[in-house]
Amino acid sequence: MDQTWREVADRVFQRRYQPCDVTVSVVVGADGLAVVDTRCSLAEGRELREHLRQLSPAPVRWVVNTHWHFDHLWGNAEFAAPRQRPPAEFWGHRNVPAALAGPLNAELKQQLAAQGDRWTAALAELEEVAPDHLVSAAHTLDLGDRAIELRHVGRGHTDGDLLIHIPDADALLAGDLVEESGAPGFGPDSYPLDWAATLDALLAGIGPDTVVVPGHGAPVGPRFVREQRAAVAGIAEQLTALHKAGVPAAEASAAGEWPYPAEQLRCAAERAYAQLDGELDDALDLALGGALDDPRH
Repeated sequence: MDQTWREVADRVFQRRYQPCDVTVSVVVGADGLAVVDTRCSLAEGRELREHLRQLSPAPVRWVVNTHWHFDHLWGNAEFAAPRQRPPAEFWGHRNVPAALAGPLNAELKQQLAAQGDRWTAALAELEEVAPDHLVSAAHTLDLGDRAIELRHVGRGHTDGDLLIHIPDADALLAGDLVEESGAPGFGPDSYPLDWAATLDALLAGIGPDTVVVPGHGAPVGPRFVREQRAAVAGIAEQLTALHKAGVPAAEASAAGEWPYPAEQLRCAAERAYAQLDGELDDALDLALGGALDDPRH
């Protein structure tokens, strides 16, 4: 695992951190640093700030969260006032604030608190800073001498996944829509039936040599993404067939032939069955052909 910053494309850096083998990425521009994801806690955010000083003396002007999960966002407060002045701008998909205020996040905190002193201490000082510059479909950030594109192309790992495209470096920061060091994360807020189509949209927006940085793991290329897309599509097809055959959701993960360990697909089965039963909201009002994002602009 990387123990220092790795330049994966022109002035685009990745560092992998434990716990969770989570990726933090940095895009360096003339006007400052854009930091993509901030780790699992305020203490880890403080450590991240020290590591950023090793990389560059430039200020952190922008923080982009690829989605709402704790391992990508709980370090945000280190880059907000009063710890940083002027504070960074915080960018994320428009569904992120509601997810942070929702029951899954509350349940997660209870689960972590039960794991021992480390998480008790982290939760005691936790200050959740949600993005307040919100993206519906697409937005371009000007870093001074280069631009990065924030894009939401569909549901998959969550309903609020952002891609960060750096055109002049031919790089894409994919968050947890792409996983290299483990299986895709089919959690209780995932959309297994939509995920393959979202990866199709991701692939349609990159070239044959694009460097794709996953939310967990080493950089990959389009071939790896296509292979993962095929695996995700196969899971969706099997779950749809099992649902049609009347196999209960609780038995589905044990009934199929999967590219990943069956125990990691229990949530995938529950979520796919719920969607097939019409229990998930399919009214996804994404203006995918539009351009409005931060509602204050």
